[in-house]
Formats: sequence, C-alpha cells, structure tokens
Amino acid sequence: MPANYLVPLSQKFGDAVRGEEFRDNLRVIVGSDKVYDVLKALKEQFGFNMLCDIAGIDYLGYPDATDRFGVVYALTNVSTGERIFVKTFVNDPDPELPTVTDLWRGADWMEREVFDMFGIDFPGHPDLRRILLPPEFTSFPLRKDYPLRGYGERHNFEQMTRAEG
Repeated sequence: MPANYLVPLSQKFGDAVRGEEFRDNLRVIVGSDKVYDVLKALKEQFGFNMLCDIAGIDYLGYPDATDRFGVVYALTNVSTGERIFVKTFVNDPDPELPTVTDLWRGADWMEREVFDMFGIDFPGHPDLRRILLPPEFTSFPLRKDYPLRGYGERHNFEQMTRAEG
C-alpha cells in the first residue's frame, strides 16, 4: 500500500531515490544532496505531516558499509496512519545535512540530539548546541570509535548532588 509513493518520488528525483517495502512500511534511501527536497515533497505533496523521529547510525566496522553515518527520518501521515522512513548517508570529515526545522518545528531537539551524540551538523538550524551533554564535552559518545569507558572526561566536570540538580 505505501509503495505508491515511490513511483512519483522516483519520477521527480530520479536515481537520487530508491526504495523498498519492509513489513508494510516504505523505506526510501535518498542521497544527502536531495534529502531536504524529498522530505519537503513528502510533507507538502503526500501529507506526511508528522516527523516522529530522527535517528543517527554509525556504520563503522560494518562489512558492507560504504558510508560512515546514516540518518533516518521517520514520518507519519496523521490522516491515513501511513508511515515512511527516509534514510540518507553522510561521511567524515564534516558530516552534515540541511536542517528540516522549517518543515517540522519538532525537528529542533531531534537534530540537536543527533548532533550531540554523533557529531552530525545541521546547517541552518536555529540553535544547534548540545542538548544531553555539557557544552565543554568534546566527543560524540554514540560513535563506534568512542571507547566504552570514555576518554576519562568525568574528572573534568563538576560533581552535582541530587539536591542541586
């Protein structure tokens, strides 16, 4: 049922878009240079008016991966209940994607979380700063090359008691 969006998207964006259906959900893979345009079309032309989530993925060490990071946008059409997942890829040294805060205001904190945990930048974001970690934290803890025990940063931060927090 959701696959009927793939044909018009492919006609409009050509080879920049490919998709597959998995468990009744459509997954669309888009080049990072076209992801904003595809997301805008999905909202304005196909009624995907709710951004449910933005998730980052680090593919470091995956045997078949050609890109370092993936970013997945989960969209819902509130009227029909249909869902679509839009996936794109970015790489080091400067992974970045255009912000979608002008399409969905709720993207504000979602993009900040992906930035905070993976270091993926969202140019055009109105307030892109750390949301989960202190501003002086210099690493990105959900990257696969971040050590499980950290780099010993804990001694650099002021200890807070429960009453202060």
